[in-house]
Amino acid sequence: MLEIMFKAYSALPDQIGSADAPLVVMPFIVPELAKRSAVQLARRSGMKGLLYAVYDDRRLGFVAMMNAVFRRSLAPTVAYVAQDSFAGRNWLAIGSAALAQKDGGLLAFNDGKWNGALAAFGLASRAWALKNYDGDFFLPEYKRHYADAELTIIAMQQQLLRYDPAAVMVEVDWDKEGQSTEAADRTLYHLRARSRYDGKVSNPGLLRLFS
Repeated sequence: MLEIMFKAYSALPDQIGSADAPLVVMPFIVPELAKRSAVQLARRSGMKGLLYAVYDDRRLGFVAMMNAVFRRSLAPTVAYVAQDSFAGRNWLAIGSAALAQKDGGLLAFNDGKWNGALAAFGLASRAWALKNYDGDFFLPEYKRHYADAELTIIAMQQQLLRYDPAAVMVEVDWDKEGQSTEAADRTLYHLRARSRYDGKVSNPGLLRLFS
């Protein structure tokens, strides 16, 4: 079972987690949602590790919170989830096993929508993630959306995306289908695709995904 810790972004310590257990990062802005979700995720994780919930008290966005925790972490694998995440049984144990197959870089959890084609919630090897954005987990120019899509495409290009449908992590957002994405993030994503994600992606089919 995961240990749970809550901390505000403005009070993050210099070091988070350990070098021998997975880290699950949950950026949040609604404490009530985050607390309920964190308990459920921890109980169903199927393995030991740390669930670190970081409160975005400066409203900097999901990507900034994820990067801030990742830069302070030591964990060999790092997952990203949301304040309204709901997990299947043994989600982290199953996902960790799938990620380890053939030394994967990124594991896409089964979110009930993308069937492994997009890591809307994911688990990454620390060694792999460090190579992508100069020490950040996501490209820091994004705020809330499309950072996961770009990371997925990079993993696909390298044939390092992994998936096990039994590793379930879904978003419980009753109004999700009626919400729009961040316009600035969408514009940035299209610009990044035209640059081939700084030359990291050469497959033309991948460059057209999620557009």
